[in-house]
This record gives sequence, C-alpha cells and structure tokens, in this order.
Amino acid sequence: MDAMTLKTLHILSAILLFGTGLGTAFHGLASNLSKDVRAIAVSNRNVVLADWLFTTPAVILQPVTGIWLAVEQGWPLTSPWIVVSFALYFVAGACWLPVVWLQLRMRRLANEAVAFGRELPAIYHRYFRLWFALGWPAFSAMITAVALMVVKPQLW
Repeated sequence: MDAMTLKTLHILSAILLFGTGLGTAFHGLASNLSKDVRAIAVSNRNVVLADWLFTTPAVILQPVTGIWLAVEQGWPLTSPWIVVSFALYFVAGACWLPVVWLQLRMRRLANEAVAFGRELPAIYHRYFRLWFALGWPAFSAMITAVALMVVKPQLW
C-alpha cells in the first residue's frame, strides 16, 4: 500500500473515532436529558449500533495503520511522540471498553422500561453517569494523541 493511501486510512479512522464518539455522546446525552424513555431506548440502540459499525473498525485500523505508517516513514516506534500517543490510545481504550459494557446494559434496561411501561431504574442512571464520565478522559486522550501525531514534537 502506498504511503498516501495508508496516511488517508489512518486519518479517516481517526475521524471516524472522533465523529462517532462525539455523535453518540451528544445523541446519548440529549436523549437522556429529555427523560423520554422511548427516545432514550432508541438512542441507546443507535449508540450501540454506531459503535459496532464505525468505532470498532476504526479502533482496529488506528494502531494497524499507525504502526505501518511509522515503519514506512522511518519513524522509530520508540520515538517519544509515538510512545505517548500509544499510551494515550490505550487510556482511551481502557475507558471505551467499560463504556461498551455500559451501553449494552443501558440499552437492555431502556428497552425493558419501554416494553413494560416503567421508569428507568436507578441503576440505569448510575450507568449513564459513569458512561458520561468515562467519555471525558477518552476524548482528552484521543485529542492529545492526534495533536502529537500532527505536531510530532520532541518530548524528551
């Protein structure tokens, strides 16, 4: 694969990560703030679907294309900006994996609430707060990692 195609795939997968993450966070937050259980159930279904369709492939493509690109461009994988970028990527992943688990539980709880005409249970709201809280370090880590990839600073 030529360098330009590889770089394009790397950038597009970063855009997918950010776009899907931001879009699902907004959609999830907006529906939950509405307190409309039906809207929340639909939103949760769509958030889970978007993660499987867009986020998961991008999560796989990012490190693969990143390592490949670094090797192709002659950047040592021990370059400080690469090491820190990978560390930040793993921080984001450490936040994302529990988020996936939470989203699956929230989807089930919201669907059950709609099916039985009930309010969302207290555990749903705890899951939502944790889901929301985990988004902040994940987004911060990804923003910083992307900045490092663009600037490629000499860190030490």
